[in-house]
Amino acid sequence: MLIQARVTVTLKNGVLDPQGKAISGSLAALGFAGVNAVRQGKVFDIALEALDRRTAEADLNAMCEKLLANTVIEDYAVEIV
Repeated sequence: MLIQARVTVTLKNGVLDPQGKAISGSLAALGFAGVNAVRQGKVFDIALEALDRRTAEADLNAMCEKLLANTVIEDYAVEIV
């Protein structure tokens, strides 16, 4: 079966995010005064052949642990869509 998934990778709380800070500053410069903070991340949309949902989730978590996320400084969330 074909599984569609979305993996979202974000920096862990407490890890400095210079890109997010730059985005926040740029938004303020563009007149968006209500933005207090920005944290940036990555999104992966993955189409995966798997026997079932459980196998797909296990494979997706393994992908994150081995390649998609640096688990020392990043968290990830897997969503089957």
